[in-house]
Amino acid sequence: MARNRGPELPVLDPASVALRTKSVYPTEALRAPLAGRGKRALGDALGLRNFGVNLVHLAPGAHSSERHWHERQDEFIYVLEGEVTLVNDAGAQLVGAGMCAGFPAGRPDGHHLINRSDAVAVYLEVGDRLPGERVHYPDADLEGRAAASATQFFHKDGTPYDPA
Repeated sequence: MARNRGPELPVLDPASVALRTKSVYPTEALRAPLAGRGKRALGDALGLRNFGVNLVHLAPGAHSSERHWHERQDEFIYVLEGEVTLVNDAGAQLVGAGMCAGFPAGRPDGHHLINRSDAVAVYLEVGDRLPGERVHYPDADLEGRAAASATQFFHKDGTPYDPA
């Protein structure tokens, strides 16, 4: 008879994964709207290599990211609790618990989520990990380029941001 000592991989309690609250954006001005966003990298914790899965908690007023789109990466979100406002090139719309949204690779439709409610929103975000990815940020002087270990950030003119 197996003892009840908690889940073992491939089963995982998401609460056991460290909550990452720091943004990788290169300046404080770019990081500030993300205050109140926390991510648990579930895919990494489970050893997934071809796609990532994050459990995201978004506090009232927080943004998920700068508005962006990916050249090679498909993105998918599924709202588990609360509601977020999806802001993209077409405008803004509410996405509530049980709803999902998808962002196909190569479609230049800058998007992000904002929690405009009074309660924490929780959602899953899923994206692939294709090499050579470039991320475009239409509202910021920013471009992201996937490198072997992390995303490197550049100004739109191609000059790199100084390491923060």
